[in-house]
Amino acid sequence: MPRTAFLLAAAAPAVLFGTGPATAVDEVFEAGAGAFRVATVAEGLSHPWAIAFLPEGGMLVTERGGALRHIAAGGEVSAPIAGVPEVDARGQGGLLDVALAPDFEASRLVYLSFAEAGDGGNGTAVARGALSADLSALEDVEVIFRQQPKVESRAHFGSRLVFDRDGNLFVTLGERSQAQFREQAQDLGSHLGKIVRITPDGSVPEGNPFVGTEGALPEIWAYGVRNVQAAALHPETGALWEIEHGPRGGDELNVIEPGANYGWPVVTLGINYDGSTIGEGVKSAEGMVDAIYSWTPVIAPSGMIFYSGDAFPAWRGNLFVGGLASTALVRLELDGARVTHEERLLESLGLRIRDVAEGPDGAIYVATDESAGEILRIAPAGGATE
Repeated sequence: MPRTAFLLAAAAPAVLFGTGPATAVDEVFEAGAGAFRVATVAEGLSHPWAIAFLPEGGMLVTERGGALRHIAAGGEVSAPIAGVPEVDARGQGGLLDVALAPDFEASRLVYLSFAEAGDGGNGTAVARGALSADLSALEDVEVIFRQQPKVESRAHFGSRLVFDRDGNLFVTLGERSQAQFREQAQDLGSHLGKIVRITPDGSVPEGNPFVGTEGALPEIWAYGVRNVQAAALHPETGALWEIEHGPRGGDELNVIEPGANYGWPVVTLGINYDGSTIGEGVKSAEGMVDAIYSWTPVIAPSGMIFYSGDAFPAWRGNLFVGGLASTALVRLELDGARVTHEERLLESLGLRIRDVAEGPDGAIYVATDESAGEILRIAPAGGATE
């Protein structure tokens, strides 16, 4: 089936891939904002986890097994980029998020989050290195943050990376899933079940809420979260918004405030996978912040953006969320911190959506979490961005 790919630089003209395999996507869908086309940009990726667009064109994409790749404007997928740290690619672990430094054009620094083995277990870590001019290697790579304590688990690494307006870096950290670890989400002496904020070199920024608090790790920004795989800055307020996986029911959309407690596992909107109650089954508690929106059954959220592009004017300000279990791109309309409408896109494709990104061309790009994963581009059908 013929399909069309598009240059990833802003205002770039379309280029043709030619004839691809029958599994490649090239379909037109109808939505509230009108018709849009979904087309495969790149394929043959092994469980792609995250997308970061490069200012010179193209994108970096992580594969959970440990490869960082460059996808060129025409869709060509590079060999693995050298210099990526060794990852623990068991279960949900591996090479996870990728983000460019705010000053990337000068520094060439790329940030990676990944599952790191050591100390009798594993945990989420963050490394950075300078991307070579020929895009073949990360140079002078250093690990700037390690989740403590490391524990033996193959699940709930969290791992979204978001720079704030001051250039500090938010890192979302899972509570590692197992019942014997989850209580640490309430322990300020542990990184499990936390959102931390660090400087670009991994030190502690001024203004972190627990600096100087006895027994508290100073990197912690907020706590009581379960497994955050979706996070983005609100374009107007600059606040961090996150969506975390609930257990059986209760995926949560939260607005993150410094020092706030989001409840897990004391407060939850879900139950254990075996049907039993979590703790006392409390859905709200004094001193713990309630979610502003939730999903039961779960969508299994991963990746999110606040859309700001020109390709879909009717969608500006909307929140787009990847859905793994729901096999959908979930669109949320907002009124301040209130969700007023939900629409699910792409469900009929049956693909697990792991990440969502806005391209410099205003189109929306998603990564599909499959053994033969793809990067898909979403643009108006017949619009100027095609």
